[in-house]
Amino acid sequence: METLKKTSEFSFIYNKGEKVYTKYTIIFIKKTSEQKFGFVTSKKTGNAVKRNRLRRIFRSVIRIDIDKFDKNHSYVIVAKKNCQDDFDILNYNILRKDILQGIKKYEKNIT
Repeated sequence: METLKKTSEFSFIYNKGEKVYTKYTIIFIKKTSEQKFGFVTSKKTGNAVKRNRLRRIFRSVIRIDIDKFDKNHSYVIVAKKNCQDDFDILNYNILRKDILQGIKKYEKNIT
């Protein structure tokens, strides 16, 4: 799994990509030559422990379900503020379902 590292890469996807809204995330998707992923958790989603846990879960979802993501797209997954409110009930399965639902929603809009 390739990750986005530079601010310019994130900015490009934010500005030129399409947004998909789900309950716990906003997914920015942009057609590119290679598949890359970026994960964003702001201070609005909680303290460092909560933000790191959310990013670890996001990475796990991508690692396990990478075949469900298009090879010619880059993705930035942003945690919404309500992740902090529901943090006690959030787990891998809930966030996995949320992210994959967003990807399906994007694919329906394209076709």
